[in-house]
Amino acid sequence: MIVWELIVDLFTNPVLMIPVCSWLIAQVIKIIINLLVNKKFDPSRLFGDGGMPSGHSATVMALVVLVGWGYGLGSLYFAFAGILAIIVMNDAAGVRFEAGKHAVSIKQIAEIINSMISSKDEEIRTEKLKELVGHTPLQVFCGALLGIVVAVIALAVLGVPYASDFLTLA
Repeated sequence: MIVWELIVDLFTNPVLMIPVCSWLIAQVIKIIINLLVNKKFDPSRLFGDGGMPSGHSATVMALVVLVGWGYGLGSLYFAFAGILAIIVMNDAAGVRFEAGKHAVSIKQIAEIINSMISSKDEEIRTEKLKELVGHTPLQVFCGALLGIVVAVIALAVLGVPYASDFLTLA
């Protein structure tokens, strides 16, 4: 019975589930954008990194809004969520975006090298790298905006008063 209560607590925690929903919505939007732009349905985009909008940004910004509203802008929780969001979004648009650009270059070099390898040396072929690992600033901004909108809508639907304890709602 305790395990069931833990599962119920987990899935009824709005501070957890609303950011997860923001991430899921961002990922579904990526599939739709890919379908419209490339005329190709690619369900792997549901769990893939990179692309428009940033699922990372949507997730952390939904968390920031919920924590700020639920616990107050002066709370320690809000400070933690805000700093986490800054780190995640900076990483998505900075380090991981650059890593994606490096992957493109390395992939081109690997293709040249692989084309020179004979069939008897197959074991030294390089594997393909993921290129979509980071985000442009616009993708990060759109993801952040999506997370804010999803969180605000959820707060309105739930009717949560400012600086209330979210965890008592579950």
